[in-house]
Amino acid sequence: MICEIEGLEIYYEICGEGRPVLMIHGYGIDHSVMVGCMEPIFKDRAGYRRIYFDLPGMGKSRAAVWLKSSDQLLDIIIKFCRKVLPGSTFLVAGESYGGYLARGLVFREPQLLDGVLLICPVVVPERQKRHLPPRKVFTRDEQTLEGIEPGVRKFFERMLVLQDERRWKRFQQDILPGMMHKDVDFTRRLMADGYAFSFDVDRLAHPFEKPSLVLAGRQDATVGFKDALGIIDDYSRGTFAVLDRAGHGLEVEQECLFNSLVSEWLDRVEEFVPLQQANEE
Repeated sequence: MICEIEGLEIYYEICGEGRPVLMIHGYGIDHSVMVGCMEPIFKDRAGYRRIYFDLPGMGKSRAAVWLKSSDQLLDIIIKFCRKVLPGSTFLVAGESYGGYLARGLVFREPQLLDGVLLICPVVVPERQKRHLPPRKVFTRDEQTLEGIEPGVRKFFERMLVLQDERRWKRFQQDILPGMMHKDVDFTRRLMADGYAFSFDVDRLAHPFEKPSLVLAGRQDATVGFKDALGIIDDYSRGTFAVLDRAGHGLEVEQECLFNSLVSEWLDRVEEFVPLQQANEE
């Protein structure tokens, strides 16, 4: 489906019925990464309407020359929510850069959110200021790696600390589609000139008091894990977990633990606002 915002055609898909969950993918990829890790959790869990969309300049959503900053992207996301989810509260799940944008919603529109999930979130936008662990690889399947195109292989190896055939299959399903369709000029321009918000997204007026879950990889050499622990006081109902043997592909490297923790987060959300009550609202 297409939602027009400020002259931009935002591509999105909806799965299921019930409490809305807005899924925000990472930088330079598309909604496939969120479908891949979240749909297995909802396979046997009814009562949720999952909204997967492509950020402008990524996937099937086109960018525009006037679009230059994360501030503008956040404005577009808020307008998208008002059109697709009018008058409704919802959950938000953000991965990597999507976790940065999701915190923009916490900053700007906390009253709309019933809960927050952050997966390997970007906390410090400036890479040189991040606290990053040394690169480490636990599993390396040379036969699988030799069959990967060099440019893609470099990205795969940079993201994951478990580099085997099973994770490569998930990478092809979840990451490659977005990599192949991103607007390179736009993503480079955004990274160079407007990646960081113009405001401190983690300086909240009040702590976010609804069920939250923040997941970080102990060996994530892309965004790290220490910076994520620095926002713990902003989420008074937050579970913060740092998973060992996990890089920037935490959701596929520690899939069982990921599924369990996200399911427990949903349990807490349902306790906070029962599904029946949420659906009536």
